[in-house]
Amino acid sequence: MASADPFDSALDLLRRLNPKDTSRNVSLLCQIAPSLTEDLLESVDVPLSVKRCSKTGRDFLCCDYNRDGDSWRSPWSNEFEPPIEDGEAVMSSERVRKMEVKANDAFDVYRELYFEGGISSVYLWDVDDGFAGCVLLKKSVSPGGKGKAASWDSIHVFEALDRARTAHYKLTSTVILNLGTEAEALGSMDLSGNMVRQIEQDMPVEDDGSHVANIGRMVEDMEYKMRNLLQEVYFGKAKDIVDDLRSIPSIKETEKDKATHREMISKMGR
Repeated sequence: MASADPFDSALDLLRRLNPKDTSRNVSLLCQIAPSLTEDLLESVDVPLSVKRCSKTGRDFLCCDYNRDGDSWRSPWSNEFEPPIEDGEAVMSSERVRKMEVKANDAFDVYRELYFEGGISSVYLWDVDDGFAGCVLLKKSVSPGGKGKAASWDSIHVFEALDRARTAHYKLTSTVILNLGTEAEALGSMDLSGNMVRQIEQDMPVEDDGSHVANIGRMVEDMEYKMRNLLQEVYFGKAKDIVDDLRSIPSIKETEKDKATHREMISKMGR
């Protein structure tokens, strides 16, 4: 019998653990099996961490796409925090960096409009026949200033392949939602999970500014759909279960309504 692949076993274990502890569990697995560190960091989506750009004083989000060893690149200054001393880091081309600056400005406006706070970061890099990148959005709140915090983390990874007057976009979006509260009257509650969706689309392109607009439109549409799906999963399903366990009207009233309904259907049939 062939032995199980360590990486597959690690992923299988993470699927069975509480989603709100994913960051901690990934860190522990990296300590147990250092050889899996790179693969785990590239494959497992975890809540985004925040760093401060020392040059601009602005916060930015950290993920595997702006990481080089133990340093992370700021989208605002295009420099690593902390600085990389041993050798030059791989940087994107001048054209892609200009698009990255425009995209960060655009999504900073998007963040303020839709999240009314939080942090956004966009990172782009060169690929054959085009470019790729990721759009990161994060907002955390502490209801009433006490108890557990709730957070929304969205990670949109895309690839744009240039074609004649059009571009082919591949977008993979992940939303990590953590809802927690702790109060003396309500007790403790945790709702945590993530959702992943993918889409491919061809869109017209006139110049590099069109890429930023197209990506923004795709991310906006995807976040809207995923937000509605999460609301249905988290709250719609919970409401259905509660209604099945304990109805608001009395059983006598419910049976009376059902009897009236059956009588109306019967008369309509005759």
